Amino acid sequence: MAARPDALSAVPQSYRRAGSGPALVLVHGYLGGADQWHDMIAHFAPGFDVIAPDLPGCGGNADQQGPDRIGDFARAVLALLDDLDVTEFTLLGHSMGGMIAQELARLVPHRVTRLVLYGTGPLGMMPDRFEPIETSRERLRADGVAETIARIGATWFRQGSAGRGYDLVASLGRRASTATALAALDAMAHWDGRAALSGLTMPALVIWGDGDRSYRWPQVQALWEGLADARLAVLPGTAHAAHLEKPMLFNMLLADFLGGDQPGG
Repeated sequence: MAARPDALSAVPQSYRRAGSGPALVLVHGYLGGADQWHDMIAHFAPGFDVIAPDLPGCGGNADQQGPDRIGDFARAVLALLDDLDVTEFTLLGHSMGGMIAQELARLVPHRVTRLVLYGTGPLGMMPDRFEPIETSRERLRADGVAETIARIGATWFRQGSAGRGYDLVASLGRRASTATALAALDAMAHWDGRAALSGLTMPALVIWGDGDRSYRWPQVQALWEGLADARLAVLPGTAHAAHLEKPMLFNMLLADFLGGDQPGG
């Protein structure tokens, strides 16, 4: 795990980095962390410079207060990439990280060579989510972070708390403070990226698990139809954490999209 100063807040910015080649940036979602990409980093490092930030308030940055706006998350990721002298990159965002990726691509479209939006949508309020954001906010205040991530995290897997990767998700989520968890819910609730979709003209891949209870089909359809140059990949038998549930299938689909930049592609 490496650390560099964040150009915006002048506090250490934690991230994972491995490999060499074109840059591939992986942005995690709500109460996640860079460690959730361990298998993907190992898989793609032979052909890519893989960079996985811990978002402010999460993972190795859990001692920070996380922001309450998606734009601030995006600028924090961009500050890290600037610090690392990464000028062009493929950008993958999962869940809330997919909102951050859309915002980052809107800010610097000339630097994002390809965009992967996974288990996410263009509207932060997440219509038809397993529960409204306000309910999550109320239960978080009452139950605390540990119980909240245990409960919400179980909805991200087809097999609930028995799902492959659930223990990792739960352990990462417990590191965040209640203040950071509440701020991230506010960030999502206040974000709407629908108007910006048509301006994201780089090649894009939309990935969705067919059992995802956080982002339902209308959100996914809005991305697929709203982006100028988008492919769609639906992973059967998975939920919101498809890259942990079926990593081989997920990596195969991503490698196909990356095409000639992947060894053997």
